[in-house]
Amino acid sequence: MAGNVVLDAYTGRAEEYTALLGSMANTHKSDQRFVAQWARDLRGVVIDAGCGPGHWTDFLKKRGVDAEGIDHVQAFIGQARKRFPTVPFRVASLDDLGVRDGYAAAILAWYSVIHLAPNDLPAVLREFARCIAPGGSLLLGFFEGDTVEPFPHAVTTAYFWPIGEMSTQLKTAGFHVHAVNTRTDPGKRSHAAIIAHRTDASAPPEVPF
Repeated sequence: MAGNVVLDAYTGRAEEYTALLGSMANTHKSDQRFVAQWARDLRGVVIDAGCGPGHWTDFLKKRGVDAEGIDHVQAFIGQARKRFPTVPFRVASLDDLGVRDGYAAAILAWYSVIHLAPNDLPAVLREFARCIAPGGSLLLGFFEGDTVEPFPHAVTTAYFWPIGEMSTQLKTAGFHVHAVNTRTDPGKRSHAAIIAHRTDASAPPEVPF
């Protein structure tokens, strides 16, 4: 039911969302640097999971990344294909990316899990782990808070997550937390991003980011 609510909410506002937020000009420069640095040494297919109107997928593609975007909102995929015709996009859900085990070198989930109820998050993180090759990377962006709790996002209900709790969820799903980045702007919600590697003996050692 929650998935239907999110789908309906974004379907009804896809054109408005794209016009207001579907451009790299509307993203934070520090976020762009962080994602670009993460993507710099990636080799293999990278899935932008919950790509929306596709601007982050295109951002990766322009940096030489073999990126593809998925979203469960057909209207977003239509917008993305129209705006970035050389980038592959398709309809799929976060809990079923529609690829074989170990297909992706990495997954970008940039604020795409924020609407998941706490009980729904573990299944999505397990799906990410299934789709990422051993030692591969996940970059997850979300809103940071002191406790796991809902808040009235502009489109539909979203959730704050403490970094520690999100890290625990990732470890349980089969990831090793590699790096954490936070950003707090005056008068804005706190942002957090975690880079995690698929748990495997071949995963790279933890280093400062």
